[in-house]
Amino acid sequence: MGRYAALLRGVNLGSHNRIGMADLRRIVTDLGHDDVKTYLQSGNVVFGAGNGADPERLAGDLRRAVADQLAIDVAVMVRSGPELAELTGGNPYAPAQPDEVKLLVAFLAEPPEADRVTGLSVPGGETAEFTFAGTGRDLYLHYPDGYGRSRFSNAFLEKRLAVVSTSRNWKTVRALAELTAS
Repeated sequence: MGRYAALLRGVNLGSHNRIGMADLRRIVTDLGHDDVKTYLQSGNVVFGAGNGADPERLAGDLRRAVADQLAIDVAVMVRSGPELAELTGGNPYAPAQPDEVKLLVAFLAEPPEADRVTGLSVPGGETAEFTFAGTGRDLYLHYPDGYGRSRFSNAFLEKRLAVVSTSRNWKTVRALAELTAS
C-alpha cells in the first residue's frame, strides 16, 4: 500500500470553494482509499492507495468526485510519499532560511514546456528565487521579503508556465511528507 497526498487548488480561501474536511475525507474514503487524513483546512488530504497507483488517475478521480458530490470543480495535484520525501530532502533554500513561511513549493499539474521553463524569470525588483525540482513538476520557491506582496505568485506562475499549480508553504510540505511516510 502506497501513501499519497492530494493538494486541492484554491479551496477554503475566503468564501469560494468551501469544502469541509470531513466531506473531503468521506469522498476519499468512498473512492476506496484507506487511512485518510486531512491536514489544515486548505485542501490537503493524505491517504493509502494500492502500490503503483497512478497519481494522475488518483487526481482525476478525486476531482470528479468532488465536482459530482459537492458541485465544486477544483484542480487536484497528487504526489506520492517518496516524491514528497525527495522534495523535502532537496530544497536548496531550506538550509539557509530558518523562516518556513518564506519557503514554498509550487506543485504543477504537469511539467511545463521547455521554452516556458527557460523563459521563466522573477519580475524586476523582486528578491524571490526559484529552482525546479528533479521531476520538473514542482518548484522550490524562496521569498526573502515574504510571499504576501510578491508579484511572483501562483497566478503569475500559472500564466508564465501555462500549467495549473497550487502552492504550499514549507511547513505544510514537510508535514505532508511526514504523513505520507507513516
